[in-house]
Amino acid sequence: MAHSNPSRGSGGFFAKFVGVIVALVGLALGGGGLYLAILGGSWYYLIAGAATLVAGTQLIRGHVSGAYIFALVFIGTFLWAAWESGLNYWRWIPRLDVVLILAILVALVAPCLRGGPGRKSSFSVAGVMVLGLIIAGALAFLPGRGYQHFADVPAMAEGSLATDMGDAQPADAPADEDWVAYGRDSAATRYSPLEQINPDNVGDLEVAWEYRTGDLLDHRWGAETTPLKIGDNVFLCTSRNILISLDAATGEENWRYDPVVSEDSIPYTAACRGVTYYEVPENYAAPESDDNAASQGEQIAAGGEQEDGEDNAPQDETPTPVATNDDQACRTRIISGTLDGRLIQVDAANGEPCTDFGDNGQVDIKHNMGETPPGYVAINSPPVVVNDVLVTGHQVLDGQRRYPPSGVIQGYDVVTGEQRWAWDAGRPDQSEPLTGDEIYTRGSPNMWTIAAGDSSLGLVYLPMANAAGDYWSSSRTEEENEWAASMVALDVETGLPAWHFQTSHVDVWDYDPGSQPTMIDFPTDNGNVPALVMPTKQGEIYVFNRETGELLGGGAEERPVPQGGAEPEMRSETQPFSLYATLRQPDITEKDMWGMSPFDQLFCRIQYRQASWEGMYTPPTADQPWVQYTGYNGGSDWGSVAIDPRRGVIIANYNDMPNYNELVPRDVANERGWVPREELDEDTGGAEGAGDPQANTPYAINVNAGWRVPFTGMLCKQPPYGHIRAIELATGDTLWDRPFGTARANGPWGIRSGLPIDIGTPNNGGSVVTAGGLIFIAAATDDLIRAIDIETGETVWQAALPAGGQANPMVYEANGRQYLVIVATGHHFMETPTGDYVIAYALPEQSDS
Repeated sequence: MAHSNPSRGSGGFFAKFVGVIVALVGLALGGGGLYLAILGGSWYYLIAGAATLVAGTQLIRGHVSGAYIFALVFIGTFLWAAWESGLNYWRWIPRLDVVLILAILVALVAPCLRGGPGRKSSFSVAGVMVLGLIIAGALAFLPGRGYQHFADVPAMAEGSLATDMGDAQPADAPADEDWVAYGRDSAATRYSPLEQINPDNVGDLEVAWEYRTGDLLDHRWGAETTPLKIGDNVFLCTSRNILISLDAATGEENWRYDPVVSEDSIPYTAACRGVTYYEVPENYAAPESDDNAASQGEQIAAGGEQEDGEDNAPQDETPTPVATNDDQACRTRIISGTLDGRLIQVDAANGEPCTDFGDNGQVDIKHNMGETPPGYVAINSPPVVVNDVLVTGHQVLDGQRRYPPSGVIQGYDVVTGEQRWAWDAGRPDQSEPLTGDEIYTRGSPNMWTIAAGDSSLGLVYLPMANAAGDYWSSSRTEEENEWAASMVALDVETGLPAWHFQTSHVDVWDYDPGSQPTMIDFPTDNGNVPALVMPTKQGEIYVFNRETGELLGGGAEERPVPQGGAEPEMRSETQPFSLYATLRQPDITEKDMWGMSPFDQLFCRIQYRQASWEGMYTPPTADQPWVQYTGYNGGSDWGSVAIDPRRGVIIANYNDMPNYNELVPRDVANERGWVPREELDEDTGGAEGAGDPQANTPYAINVNAGWRVPFTGMLCKQPPYGHIRAIELATGDTLWDRPFGTARANGPWGIRSGLPIDIGTPNNGGSVVTAGGLIFIAAATDDLIRAIDIETGETVWQAALPAGGQANPMVYEANGRQYLVIVATGHHFMETPTGDYVIAYALPEQSDS
């Protein structure tokens, strides 16, 4: 009796097809695995790849041995994955997904092979594997993955750790229903005493009103705005610094003022994080004119252009204030900086310029800065007022030149605009404003983020950035090395430093402090101490006595860090590490490499082995890439932390992503066309650090932000990439920590997956915490705004936003109704959709019946 050959026919063709796929997978894994093994990495890929190639070859030939060999590959992969991954779910995915799918296909074609098992047994094996694949996929949706609970959140205390800021300005002691400063109050706590919305009813939140600013961008978008609310009005700025007043209850526009900012002036991001509110005191008197102070009365008018190298000479006359006890014009003021380096003041009542301030309501801060190409000097954070001194820093465009305009910090009379002082970290012992043709130190450290001020102490607290040329330090001066990357407390009367603390020495990692510090009373054995809480990009949290700069909460210690690199003589042997609290995760290893498949992971493992990585503060290297972890967007950035003073809890959302960096020799950078932005024919708007020229240094810099796989765009490090944490203020101990952000808007090739998996995404922006026991936050790349129960860390409400929510939300009350407001404009760096939305949520209005 004749028997048919089961390897023939359609089944045989399918078996050969599967064999080809298996062989190609084996070839790719084996080839890459050989290179990885040579680099000193895992041998798994070489061994598994070679065995898979043999298995595929046998399947193509129709031999059942191919199925058995691949079964050994599958079993070996499972055991290896268990050894490398333990119970860490995310590590299993790229190690098993492709192998499991291939195992299912091999099981299905096994009956078609010579000497193969029966269809029933093969289909049973395939069915079990399919079930395993389904279960593995379903596990990703389990809530609470990665959640860690360490201790209960303290209950609301009768007393409060809120610090006494006096009552000179509404922001010092805001009314419960208001939000008067970027961080709600002068202390920057981001805490609201409102409790109408709580975990029991937050699920009923609905959109109360929505407003469109009309300021839409398709290039470098990301306003990062937190509005203010005072009385019946909400005040905000748009990406291009248009000032807007809205009715707090309805969202209807009251007025708008456009300072006319050119799109050419947009630096890295068109950010206007917020505005400043000021009430002119009844007893205000203009200061006497200082012959050494630069009057701003006849400086560049609104929208005027400054020629390269032009110096705006100071004038001798001081403008006379219009506001008097009998004149109510501009008694309340909205103050904003602009992307082209101006300070603007308008009447909070009607949006008209305050003509007594500078030149018809504006002051140009670029005075005595020398050449300032568009985009190089931008005020993207709200100024701070301390004892009637208006203090502003500014962003200096990163990565372009070693000697861009100065990072000088300037203090002005808040009503007249008369310059009181100018503190330049390049000349730290002087504060008198320059005159004539003098130029502030080019390339000196700047302060681009949000300051905080204590009027009772007369101090302003400045998170100072690096000197220009973030990744090269050999040309920095001794003064720059001392004052860069520091918390600096300046006396607002003199403009001179009272104390400072450096968060990274001779910084070449772009670890400039980005978070606004928060003022709080800190509990010690000797009673409460007026303190300053400061988080950093490195994930450290420091607590200072804000009068003396003394470290509290256990202090900090200098620890040895890796040496060598491109400038070995410049590297500090130690770096500071906080003994109070840290958001840092354990050092990254090869096992932490990730992706959507073993090919992604293999690519990332090879890159890991090719790079220099010796731990935190691995120095930049000229002959190979280096891994930076945390990355420049790691830890805490401009969103900062929120502090509940009645529970004594810090709420910190943070990033957990590495960078993959390369110093690129100048000749190579020139060949690639990496020149300063003003020399380009077109601004392509790449990620910060991606092909930045760093002119006037030996090297350009190329940063793979987040460290991505080129083909799929997946991140090389395993999830989570973002967290949110509750920390006990008194001890620095973690109460709970959880991944923050879902995969609903994140996937390979930029696909919005729609999957509500708590993967923990990158985030930019901070939170607000309320007496109602809720944390409100957007920030993540999933385009959601959330309410999180402060007691448990559980998300108790969320709503989808029409654009990315990379901004700090705010909370206020109007007509007895509590509102949650978020400005949703998206962010180009976070790759979230652009928009121009201001959205207010509230509980449903109660019927009078």
